[in-house]
Amino acid sequence: MNFRQQIKANPYGSLIWRIFIGVIGGLVTIIGTIFLFAPGPGLLVLLAGLGILATEFAWAANAIRKTKSIAQSTSEKFRIPLWVKYLIVAGGAVISIALLVFFYA
Repeated sequence: MNFRQQIKANPYGSLIWRIFIGVIGGLVTIIGTIFLFAPGPGLLVLLAGLGILATEFAWAANAIRKTKSIAQSTSEKFRIPLWVKYLIVAGGAVISIALLVFFYA
């Protein structure tokens, strides 16, 4: 039995686990929201927070599914090849790292 199953075996443990996941996921989501307006990977952190919340809460899983379907439909609408998507993401990462090094080093 893994750690999560041991905690959830107890009725109070299940409640404490959901509260723990809610607090951690909520904090990561709030940090992601702050990063949307500050330098940092805001959207990625925001989605990571929703991913954490989705492990225990159905509303967060529905939000992740809806976001994924919107992203896929937008991608299909523009008909961007997969290699171009990877190039855009890699270029954005390199530019972000370069800007961080430039401004903070």
